[in-house]
Amino acid sequence: MKIDKMTKQTRDKKKAISKKMTFAEIMEKHPELAEALFEKGMHCIGCPMAMQETLEQGALAHGLNPAKLEKELNKKLKEK
Repeated sequence: MKIDKMTKQTRDKKKAISKKMTFAEIMEKHPELAEALFEKGMHCIGCPMAMQETLEQGALAHGLNPAKLEKELNKKLKEK
């Protein structure tokens, strides 16, 4: 049982979105989050320059709280 719990935690960590991740990393690992980013007004995820930008940098540029956005995206991942 303890191993199962550790495996799940490791799996969840690998899936997690970090505000330090670039948009390119997020889109590569979780393209299903594009819609959630669009809903937040972050339509620039397809822009070549934005793909090198971190989630935190993008959130700040759009007047969003990076920690809150990170939490919301991770919540969406867990819902799937």
